[in-house]
Amino acid sequence: MTRWIEETLHPHWRVGLEASRVLHEAGTGHQHLVIFANPTWGTVLMLDGVCQLTTNDEFVYHEMMAHVPLMALEKPKRVLVIGGGDGGVLREVLKHPSVTKAVLCEIDRTVIDAVLAHMPEVPGKAFEDQRTEVVIADGQKYVAETDERFDAVMVDSSEPIGPSAALHAREFLAGCKRALKPGGVLVTQNGLPFLFPERLHGTTAALASLFKRVSPYLCVQPSYFGGPFALNWASDDKHLLKLDAKDLEKRRRKRGIDELKCWTPEVHVAAFALPAYMQSLVDGAIAHAECDDEQSAKVEAPSDEAKTRTKTKQRE
Repeated sequence: MTRWIEETLHPHWRVGLEASRVLHEAGTGHQHLVIFANPTWGTVLMLDGVCQLTTNDEFVYHEMMAHVPLMALEKPKRVLVIGGGDGGVLREVLKHPSVTKAVLCEIDRTVIDAVLAHMPEVPGKAFEDQRTEVVIADGQKYVAETDERFDAVMVDSSEPIGPSAALHAREFLAGCKRALKPGGVLVTQNGLPFLFPERLHGTTAALASLFKRVSPYLCVQPSYFGGPFALNWASDDKHLLKLDAKDLEKRRRKRGIDELKCWTPEVHVAAFALPAYMQSLVDGAIAHAECDDEQSAKVEAPSDEAKTRTKTKQRE
């Protein structure tokens, strides 16, 4: 009998995926994990009822999360991936020859082991690369405490459910900035803006309160049902997004990165062009953050009247 596994992310509708064969299913202590075969998607991994990746289209998200920030940096050397236990982002990061160290901080070792057993084509040899360091830890705690500093931090989290909920909070994003070198880039996943606009608004506002430049960008992952998928870019270096397709192509050739299935210089540039309904959402979030900053400055800085009273009191 065929089993259908529903994605339960959406409160008012369901997507069912046929599981022609369940390869692995277990509670990990952190979340519910199921890996199964599907005739259309290949091998599918779901966590807590949310589709995380399929072997047939995982390249879209993984390439866009890794290559957009790394191609923008002149010579990235140290990279931190938070989450990403499937190893797909790590695989793409290691294609950059300048990278000397890539730290993968994953809270759930079971995810790594299950992927290596049932979806080994996703990480490839990434976990065996001598530049890779795997840290099994809470990502929020790691960025708050680490002494290391990185050129890029990539938050490859699932939706804000279970252990990933903390990875969408401002406190965590501030920790990520702490772990960045000056001028480094933070990239986060921001889900489906058409269905969950409040998530893109909230993360953009939080990042805008921490960084000089925030700019969400998009990819289209077929198995992420519900429209274009958003990632968010944040950096204090405003010039990194000024590279055009010709500049990016020169870097691609120089680094010898070939045979990508999604990322191209043209896709890189175009990804930052948002449809009007998303752009207005982003503009509103940034304005909200700027307004909060102004209010905080007014509270922190004494008014002229208060300064006069203070001086008068001091003279008395």
